[in-house]
Amino acid sequence: MKERTNCVNFQKALKYVDLNKDTISDKNLMKWAYNVAVTRSIEVNGERVIAPMADMFNHGTETEVEIQFDQEGNCLAYATRDVPAGSPLRISLGDPRDPSPLFATYGFLDETSPATFCKTMHLQNEMQQLGFQFSDLLFYKDTGDISPQVYDIFLYSVLSADPNLQQQFYQAHMNGDEGTKQQFHQQYFEYTKEALQNHVNGMLKELDQLQDDVRTKDPNRYPRLPVIMKHNEFVKESFLRVKANLDAM
Repeated sequence: MKERTNCVNFQKALKYVDLNKDTISDKNLMKWAYNVAVTRSIEVNGERVIAPMADMFNHGTETEVEIQFDQEGNCLAYATRDVPAGSPLRISLGDPRDPSPLFATYGFLDETSPATFCKTMHLQNEMQQLGFQFSDLLFYKDTGDISPQVYDIFLYSVLSADPNLQQQFYQAHMNGDEGTKQQFHQQYFEYTKEALQNHVNGMLKELDQLQDDVRTKDPNRYPRLPVIMKHNEFVKESFLRVKANLDAM
């Protein structure tokens, strides 16, 4: 969703650039330009920069290269460890724990990622209030483990039925009072578990629907369909393991 929003904003911004009307109205050209700028750039201190040659490094969960910029804006690449001849030189293009943002931005699936975002877009207000990022809210693919922050936002959402209790949990969270937080988790665990199960089951149905929809598309017209299906399967496997753990509790 973020990439789509950025692309729409990019298209709107073109209206204020000194380009001829044919160029601005060419949507295919606009998409090409946007994708080139995004996929050939790297993020440094919260800003995207284009650095020729540096954009040739592949992504790796374990990296061999670190990118820095000096005060004059020169891009410098440093090896972070001894690299044997013939070995790859890789940088990090994003959080290696979750392949979905990398897939959305760069169009590839990092199958070595250990986890995936738990897809709680409907709880973004709760995330912001508790100070969490998407990268904090993970389902782990091999084990079905759930990051503690996921339990926090689901419990916080459950407690919205009683604003007083929700505020107490919020204060404990903001004050780092883990003892009080654990008391809340223990007392309301069944409610948190039920909310998580409903979310996981709903997402699994949605993923099946997405896969069915993808299978109806023409791969010649949509060449990214195979990697889209792989990504959806990666997410589904993670959710199935989480489901198995929750059902066994």
